Amino acid sequence: MHIFRSLIFIPFLGLILVSCSSMISSATNEMAKNLSTAITNNDDLATVKAGAPAYLLMLDSFIAGDPNDSNMLITAAKLYSAYAGVFVKDELRAKRLTQKSLDFSLRANCLIAEDRCNLKTIQFKKFEKIIEQFEPEHIDSLFTLGSSWAGWIQSRRGNWNAAADLARVTKIIKQVLLLDDKYQSGQAHVYMGILNTLLPPALGGKPKIGKDHFEKAIQISQGKNLMAKVLYAEKYARLIFDQELHDKLLNQVLKAEPRYDGFTLTNMLAHEQAKALLISGKEYF
Repeated sequence: MHIFRSLIFIPFLGLILVSCSSMISSATNEMAKNLSTAITNNDDLATVKAGAPAYLLMLDSFIAGDPNDSNMLITAAKLYSAYAGVFVKDELRAKRLTQKSLDFSLRANCLIAEDRCNLKTIQFKKFEKIIEQFEPEHIDSLFTLGSSWAGWIQSRRGNWNAAADLARVTKIIKQVLLLDDKYQSGQAHVYMGILNTLLPPALGGKPKIGKDHFEKAIQISQGKNLMAKVLYAEKYARLIFDQELHDKLLNQVLKAEPRYDGFTLTNMLAHEQAKALLISGKEYF
């Protein structure tokens, strides 16, 4: 399962750490937000890969200084999960980083509302009721929890105990869609597309529903989210052995302009993924 998130890169770390030492929490959160915007529009994956770990360490220092800052915990959860999902190939390292991401997200939600503590361990029926109580103003913390949890499961492929948590992730993403299906340009639809195409129909998969979600994500983003097309091809077209759709989607990605506000970084990654899938598709089909 491929779940991609935006990463944040921080240049000149030493200078920024010195200048940030006297900043208050609101200022550090604003800086994190601005840097997030900057990096999602970066078109150099190598720069992001090299620089992201330094920024993650900086976030750790901010959290150490204020462990009850839910906004900073959410930002850190997003970044750790994204970095692990996109760049980390070592299995043990990916597990460590996604565990940290999930821990940050769970802590943030617990700080926001006491009844949201222990979301990973409470009985599922109680879990469902709590998730259904999330309101639009907390959609960011909810979606971050779902994406971090999905990354945690992804890094533990083959672990049935981890896979059992997919029902909780699905519930979270469905609630995000209920609150605002256009949130983050329809990214929750991409997640639902993936979740419904993890298995073939004979084993309980629902590829038709997954297809509808992928197309909805593309529609909401006005075609700017190229990763949605890549995942549509990989997860749906390959699942039903539709080579024509597979190649059509990937060629559309390669012909598209990747530089769009908020999508540039993931679109550059989508270009790389599309090239690789077209090559491997010759043997797959």
